[in-house]
Amino acid sequence: MTPPSPLRVGEEEIHEDRYSRFRLIPWWDQTKLQAARVLVIGAGALGNEILKNLALLGFERIVIVDLDRIEESNLSRTILYRSSDVGSYKADVAAKSVKALAPNAKVKSLVANVVQDCGLGLFAWSDVMISGLDNSEARLWINRCAWKMNRPWIDGAIEGINGVARVFVAGSAPCYECTLGETDWKLLEQRMSCNLLLREANTEGKIATTPTISSVIAGIEVQEAVKLLHGMPTLASSGFVFEGLNHTSYKVEYTANPDCMSHFTFEDVTELPQKSSELSLKDLRRLGAEELGVKNLATTEVVVEFSRDIVQKLECPECGSKDEIFAPVGSIKYEQGRCPHDGQMRVVKTIHNYSGTESFGEHTLDKLGLPLFDAFTVRTAEKEKAYLMAGDKSTVLGDEL
Repeated sequence: MTPPSPLRVGEEEIHEDRYSRFRLIPWWDQTKLQAARVLVIGAGALGNEILKNLALLGFERIVIVDLDRIEESNLSRTILYRSSDVGSYKADVAAKSVKALAPNAKVKSLVANVVQDCGLGLFAWSDVMISGLDNSEARLWINRCAWKMNRPWIDGAIEGINGVARVFVAGSAPCYECTLGETDWKLLEQRMSCNLLLREANTEGKIATTPTISSVIAGIEVQEAVKLLHGMPTLASSGFVFEGLNHTSYKVEYTANPDCMSHFTFEDVTELPQKSSELSLKDLRRLGAEELGVKNLATTEVVVEFSRDIVQKLECPECGSKDEIFAPVGSIKYEQGRCPHDGQMRVVKTIHNYSGTESFGEHTLDKLGLPLFDAFTVRTAEKEKAYLMAGDKSTVLGDEL
C-alpha cells in the first residue's frame, strides 16, 4: 500500500492521518485531547452536537450521563439518533454513535440523573465537564460538585434560535450560582414541595429549539474546552450570548456573590481502595477520627457528612406508620409521600450526616441511598478530611477509563 503523502509545515514533514489538519494549527496538541477525560451531561440536542464535535476532534475518553429515552420529536435535532432508536436510552445510543465516529474512543454511558445518581468521584475523574441541560437544578448541582472537586465546567443553554455558552472554573468566582437571580430561585423552589418531595415538571425537555442553534452553542462549548485544555484564554466566569434573529450577539461578564454557597473546594481528597459495600459509617468515622488525630472518639465530636441530603424515612402523623427509605432528596415523588394505610401525606425525615449515635451506623456506605464512587467528609470542630470511595470506580466506569 502506498503510504500517505506528507504535509510540509516549514521544514517539518507531517504524515497525513485523521487529525493531521488540526496539527497545522500552531498551538495545537492532539495528545492533550486524546488524554483528556471529558464528562458530557445531557445527550439531547446540545449533547448530540457536543459529542459529535468531541468525536471529530479526537477526544478518546468520554463519559455520557443522561436519564431519558429517545422520542420521535428528538430526531429533528439529534445527529446521533435514528428512527430505529426511539425508545432506547439516549446515553447508550449516543455512546454507540460516538464510537462509530471515533473507533479509538473509549466511551461510557451512564443512564442516570446527575443530581441523585452520580457520585462526586465522577466529577473528580473528569478534566472538564460539558453540559447540555435544560434545567437549573442540575446546573446548580454540577456547579457545586465542580467546585468541591476543583474541576472546570462548561455550560450551554438554548431556546428558539438564541443561546448562551459560558465557562466556570472552580476557585475563580463568579460561578454559575452567582448568576442566579430571584426568579431563578423561585423556579428552583417550585420543583420541590414543602416536605421535600418532587413535583412533576411539565416543561423540562420540551423547550423549543432548532438544530442550528444547537450547532452554534455546542460548537462554542467544545471550542472553549479545547482552549481550556491548551491553557489558552476562555470565557471563564463569563458568557457568550448568541442572538440569532438580528445577530446582536455579545459577551456578558458575571458578578461574584460573596455569600455564594458553591464556593467551597476540598483541600485534599484521600482515595480509599475499598468499595462502598466494604465500609460502614462506623468504619469510616473511626478511620477519619484516627487520621485527624482524635485520641478519644467517645469524648470528641466526629461527624461524617454526606455529599447530599438523604430521605431516611417517611412517617405518617395519622397512623404512626414509618417506612425507611434511604434515597436522595428529590428522588421521591410527591404522590409516593401518601400513607398507603390512610392516604395522609407523610412527614419526610432527612439526614445529611452521621455523628456516631444514630441507628444506621452499621449500614455500609452503599446502603445509605448515596451513589457509588461518592465522597464523604469526616470533620471535627477544628479539622476535616474528605474521602473518595475509589474502590467503586471500576463498577461505575469500567476498567478502560
